[in-house]
Amino acid sequence: MLTTNSDLTSKEFIEIHVVLGNDSQRYRSSSGCLIRCKLVNLRAKQQCQISVHVLCGLMQVDDGSGRLQDFLQWCDRVGLVLSNKVCVSTVGTVADYGMLAKEDIEEGEVLFTIPRSALLHQETTKVSALLKKEKSSLESSSGWVPLLLALLYESTSSQSYWKPYLSLWPGFKALDHPMFWSEEERDSLLKGTGIPEAVTTDLSNIQREYTDIVLPFIMRHPELWNPNTHTLELYTQLVAFIMAYSFQEPQEEDDDEDDEEQEKKVPSPPMMVPMADVLNHVSSHNANLEFNPDSLKMVSLRRILRGEEVFNTYGQMANWQLLHMYGFTEPYPGNSNDTADIPISCLYQAATQDIQSDSEQQIFDERFQVLCQMMQENRALVFSKQGCLTESELHSALKLLCMTADEFSEFKDNEGWEEDDEDDDKITQIFSNEGLPDLKASWKRLIHEAARLTLRSYGDGELESDRLLMEDQAALKGLSSRQWRALQVRFGQKMILHRLLQLTKS
Repeated sequence: MLTTNSDLTSKEFIEIHVVLGNDSQRYRSSSGCLIRCKLVNLRAKQQCQISVHVLCGLMQVDDGSGRLQDFLQWCDRVGLVLSNKVCVSTVGTVADYGMLAKEDIEEGEVLFTIPRSALLHQETTKVSALLKKEKSSLESSSGWVPLLLALLYESTSSQSYWKPYLSLWPGFKALDHPMFWSEEERDSLLKGTGIPEAVTTDLSNIQREYTDIVLPFIMRHPELWNPNTHTLELYTQLVAFIMAYSFQEPQEEDDDEDDEEQEKKVPSPPMMVPMADVLNHVSSHNANLEFNPDSLKMVSLRRILRGEEVFNTYGQMANWQLLHMYGFTEPYPGNSNDTADIPISCLYQAATQDIQSDSEQQIFDERFQVLCQMMQENRALVFSKQGCLTESELHSALKLLCMTADEFSEFKDNEGWEEDDEDDDKITQIFSNEGLPDLKASWKRLIHEAARLTLRSYGDGELESDRLLMEDQAALKGLSSRQWRALQVRFGQKMILHRLLQLTKS
């Protein structure tokens, strides 16, 4: 039976997905009459079962699982308040799920409110008491183990309070982070982007964390966890789930603390925020999640028109970060936060090309060792579409690596250079796209050569070949989703590096 709580009009766009045995057919029309006629004809065959939900004045067909409806009913039970101006949909959104505006929304309107009791984390799971009792044995570099153990339990318990929420991602099989690609795919599609190296580190850390911390804990509590069910494979999928869908509460800033003290603060543990994680991301988002003492609220940042998708932001993320952490990318050139890294190794290679003697190499290596100590864990210089984002590190690197022997000797005697008379704003301007062409010739040469070497690290795929592919709509349609996403990352990074070459050429 076809049911609806909204009258169909000729202005509404309707999509009906009809399942006939093992076959399916999708009907689209802007005419309610046309759809009704088709449904009458199909009903006459007595072969179809149709389930229809009306969202945003659009007719949306369920896949028969009822997962979305179960989730929305669960939201009502836990006190999550959803504005009548928005709806959750699987149609008209950029991903499997999303949120659409049913009516025009003004800036500052609350789209939904989530009570803190409806947040899933280590203190709200059924096994919270045990996790708290054995907290000291669950410490890890990631800080995610308690939430992961909670998710291992809740996602496999048929009686879980969180089942209607977690069932939106059945088996977590739809996650397609690069960690689930084959090593060959990562190396061929993402070479030079930094993602293969990041994934290798992730997988190593995940396996170590599971083997050293999680598995011994599971074995101590067989009444709650089973190593045959709660496997390394499921654990890895849940890591990706947290990467893609969790939130961290922002740290409160103390005006009396300096930057170094702020950086030493332990970050808030991740938590799952039902409904907020249904929203998709774009850099030009139109809504933002606000954290309050009793609840979390999604608030519109600007006017959102009826039929528009509501977008949250996951932060200022480059495409390589979006793919690595969330499994998707923004289409080029839409991501205003895109970046490209110049590895410190390319800077080293660029600076040593003209060295002709062992003594010169020894002196240079001493300088480079000092630079590595200054940069600490920052193993790359980061460039955006507007210029260098790690301008202080780049400034230090250029001064140090381009010193004369006498200047370096004085630098060592003074245990560093004197207080720089150039303030942060001036350094930012120097290394912006506007300032780069006016750098010292020696500095420009070093940046130029490091950028050229970085471009070479992408392998056989030249910039021009990727450019031609980006402009060939037929070829783009023939790409797999992984190939398409990798292309957006690759091409965006190459364009930033190519622009850098132009700005620093002699």
